[in-house]
Amino acid sequence: MSPITLILIALGLGLVGWLAGRAKAWGFQTGDAATRPASRPVYHAWYVALWVVLPVLVFVIAWGIIAPQLVMQSVLASPAAESLPIFGFERDAFLGEARAVALGQAPGVFNDEAEPLIAPFREAFARYNTIGIIVTVLIALAGGALAFLRLRPQFGARTKVERTVLTILMLASLVAILTTLGIFVSLVFETVRFFGMVSPIDFLFGTKWGPDTMGNPEAVDASRYGAVPLFWGTIFIGAIIAMIVAIPLGLMSAIYLTQYADPRVRRWIKPLLELLAGVPTVVYGYFAALTLAPMIRNAAVAVGITNASTESALAAGIVMGVMIIPFVSSMADDSMAAVPGAMRDGSLAMGATKSETIRRVLFPAALPGIVAGIMLAVSRAIGETMIVVMAASPAANLTANPLEPMSTVTVQIVKLLTGEQSTDHPATLSAYALGFVLFMVTLALNFIALRVVKRFREAYE
Repeated sequence: MSPITLILIALGLGLVGWLAGRAKAWGFQTGDAATRPASRPVYHAWYVALWVVLPVLVFVIAWGIIAPQLVMQSVLASPAAESLPIFGFERDAFLGEARAVALGQAPGVFNDEAEPLIAPFREAFARYNTIGIIVTVLIALAGGALAFLRLRPQFGARTKVERTVLTILMLASLVAILTTLGIFVSLVFETVRFFGMVSPIDFLFGTKWGPDTMGNPEAVDASRYGAVPLFWGTIFIGAIIAMIVAIPLGLMSAIYLTQYADPRVRRWIKPLLELLAGVPTVVYGYFAALTLAPMIRNAAVAVGITNASTESALAAGIVMGVMIIPFVSSMADDSMAAVPGAMRDGSLAMGATKSETIRRVLFPAALPGIVAGIMLAVSRAIGETMIVVMAASPAANLTANPLEPMSTVTVQIVKLLTGEQSTDHPATLSAYALGFVLFMVTLALNFIALRVVKRFREAYE
C-alpha cells in the first residue's frame, strides 16, 4: 500500500479529531468572564488534530522503511523461494519481476522461475498492508483520545499548538542546512579518497586532463589528472564570456525599465524578460548546439578563420549569458528601485540630466545590490551543466581562443559519472574532487553576494 493512503487515512481521522475538539471546546464557552477559557475553540481543535496526524506521520515514515523488508523476508521464507539462486543478479531479477506483477505494475513475468513467487508477494503485501492500516488507525485514535481527554477550560491549547508549529517550522528550516551539510560531507569523504591516490598539487595545478577510466586503478598516472584546463574553461565560459553578454544587457534593461520605460511598457517587458529564467536549460543547449554554434563557425570561416569549431566556448558562453540576464536585470532593477527618491529628485533639482543622475547618483547608490546580483549570476553560470554539455566539447583544452573547443568542470563530472566504471576508480573519484572545488567556489560567491546584499539592505531599510 502506498504511504499516501495511510496519510490520507490520518488526515481524515485528523479532521474528525478537529471537529470533536472544536465541539468540546465550544462547551467551555460561558457568559461569565471569570470562567472564560484560556484558548479559543479553534486551538483546542488543532491540538487534537495535531495529536492525531503527527504520530501517524512518524509511523508512516518508519513503516515505509520497514514494510518492504518484512515483505521480502516473508517471500524468501516461503517454499516458493527455495529454488532461487542464493545470491546474484539473476535472483534479484526474479524477485523484481514477481514483485512488479504482484503490485500490478507489470502484466506478467519474463522468467518462468519468477511465476511461483507472485502468490507469496501478494499474500505478504495484503498482510502487511492490513497491519499498516490497523496500526495507523490505532495510533491516530490513541493520540486523538489522549489529546481529547486533556481538553479543559483552562488548558493552554494555544501555547501547545504554537510551540508545535514553531518546532515544525524549525525542522523544515533545518532541511536545507542538513542537506547542504550532507552534500559537503559526502564530497569531502570521496575527495579525500581521491587525494589519497592523486596529489592535490598535481590535481589543482596540473595542466593535462585525461583520466583513463579503463586503466589499472593501482597504477595511477597523476600527470593525467591536472584540472587547470577545466577550471580555466569554467571561468572562461561562465565568468568571462557569459558575463560579457549578461552584465551589459542586464544593466541596460534594468536602467530602461526603472528610469525610462512607461509603466504600461514595464508591466509587459519585465515579465517577458524574467521568463528567460524559466526556460529549461536543455532548450538553451539545443539552441546553442544546433543554431548558434554553426552560425559562429560559418561566420568565422567567412572572415578567414579556418580552425573554428562547432563545439566552441563562444557559443556556450553567449547562450549562458542570455540565460542569466534575468538574474542581473532583476537584482539591478530592485536595487535601483530601493534607492530613496530624494536622492534622484535632489540631483534633478540641482540641474543634472536624467542620464547624469543615473550615472552619478542612482548607479553608485545601487552598486552593492548590483554587485550581489552579478555574483549570484556568476555562481549560477559556472554551475550550469546542460548548455555546456550540449554546446561545449568534452575535451579539455587550455586556450584563450573562444572559437576552439573547451570543456568545463560540470561537463567532466557528467562524463565521469556516467558509464560502467567502478566507483572506486580514481577517474570516478576525480568527479567528486571536481564537484568539491565547484561547490566551494559557488558557496564562496553566494556568501559574498549575501554579505553585499546585507550591507545594501542596512543602507536603505
